[in-house]
Amino acid sequence: MKKVIVGIVVLVLLTVAVLLFTHRATNSPQRSLLSARKGEKETSYEVRPPAVAGAFYPSQADALKAQVDYFLKNAGSKKVKGKIVALIVPHAGYDYSGQVAAFAYKQLEGKHFNSVIIIGPSHYLDFEGASIYKEGYYKTPLGEVPLDEDLAQALIKEDKIITFYPQAHAQEHSVEVEIPFLQRVLKDFYIVPIVMGRLSEDSCRILSKAIVRNIKPNTLLIASSDMSHYYPYEKAYKMDGICLEKIGEFNLEGLTKKLFSGECELCGAGPVITVMMAARALGADKVEVLNYANSGDVMVKDKSRVVGYCAVVITSSLPAKQQIGLPGPDRRQAGKGLIKKEGGKMLEFELNEEEKKELLRIARRTIEEYLRTGKKLKFEESSANLIRECGAFVTLKRGGELRGCIGNIKGQKPLYLTVRDMAIAAATEDFRFSPVKEKELKEIHIEVSVLSPLKKIKDVKEIEVGVHGVIIEKGLRSGVFLPQVAPEQGWNREEMLKALCAHKAGLPADAWKSGADIYIFTAQVFEEEEL
Repeated sequence: MKKVIVGIVVLVLLTVAVLLFTHRATNSPQRSLLSARKGEKETSYEVRPPAVAGAFYPSQADALKAQVDYFLKNAGSKKVKGKIVALIVPHAGYDYSGQVAAFAYKQLEGKHFNSVIIIGPSHYLDFEGASIYKEGYYKTPLGEVPLDEDLAQALIKEDKIITFYPQAHAQEHSVEVEIPFLQRVLKDFYIVPIVMGRLSEDSCRILSKAIVRNIKPNTLLIASSDMSHYYPYEKAYKMDGICLEKIGEFNLEGLTKKLFSGECELCGAGPVITVMMAARALGADKVEVLNYANSGDVMVKDKSRVVGYCAVVITSSLPAKQQIGLPGPDRRQAGKGLIKKEGGKMLEFELNEEEKKELLRIARRTIEEYLRTGKKLKFEESSANLIRECGAFVTLKRGGELRGCIGNIKGQKPLYLTVRDMAIAAATEDFRFSPVKEKELKEIHIEVSVLSPLKKIKDVKEIEVGVHGVIIEKGLRSGVFLPQVAPEQGWNREEMLKALCAHKAGLPADAWKSGADIYIFTAQVFEEEEL
């Protein structure tokens, strides 16, 4: 009899527990927000609970709020200029790195971001690629933060190395520790939590391209990383200085070289490289190191084995309409009709109307066939102009907006073959965009630019905006703008040179002023609607 009574009591208690849990879940305000956003019926959802509350940061909401607010209050009053594109912040316990992190998060006060992509390294699971927590919420003692499920799913669809490993997130602190800071400085935002596996340049490149292709307006990027680990104070300071020098120069090539040589360390090297790659493609041109310290500065008693921390903000100094890859209200119509399409003196030949039509026909037929079958069409041309070797670019637009643009500056094939190959590349290989789909072709508008030989100049005053394309080379870095880019963006000569250095060549914005080789060229630019 006693066993029966005990069984009934247990059953009743379990039933009550289930009802209470169900009531809590179905009446969660965050859950309602997600359902309203998706426009779907309410269903079960995933909540990733805090894994390191009470260890890396306080487990009680009031204590956590007080600690974060204290750090922010003591993070100075400096405000960076320009649009904030990304942050690099540490992920150690708050007693060690919280004050350093606050210098970066302080810059977000008073700003609004719809979504925040947080990328941290995996400390517990060895895997290739990146794992994105794709649905539900991340929870901290300060509450639950909804995931941007649409963006997460779009990123996962980009490549097989981008997926979801639940175990990669279960105990990982590198993403989690960033969220309480965001909860104190931002309101009404979604997150995309990404944990990266073992470091590889391919993984960084693939993930950064996926982000650039799918990112929504008003999205912040965060790279979570500590610096050197367990060296004596002076050695750590030197190693971290090397790393911060390359980061501050926005020198991805130099940073990668130093990391792989062991001259400096970032435990989140993958996240940092990925975020810097994506930020540059999205228009960022300036990096500011706001603060640096190591655990020896905090734990004064022991400087024999320290860990380094930095706070970095990456910004775009250009006005919105001039930010490459970012939405701008005037890009569609800017400079329309201003391009002097044939720059005259530098052209060695001039295409007639039939030759222009033929190149456009080759470009379109090539793209159609390649998207349908994956094969290159073969053409035979006899025109002297079409078989000469010269550079060419193919530009694709959809609805007046750029959809792809790739070219060959000098040309190592007959012109008609260069146009054929660049058409395929513009449609399928421009990392800023997802490959063009066959169903889009009716809306794709094609433009071809046939280039003159290059001319090296000594004085930038020789550059005529709207007439000359420009190439800049300095060291191992180079970048190019076609003649039509500057008027389309509404740039004068100096603005164009700054953008060319910062966005295309990965150089400081003023690198054109000294020590750079600058070349100009003209182009015959023609498009489908004209002919």
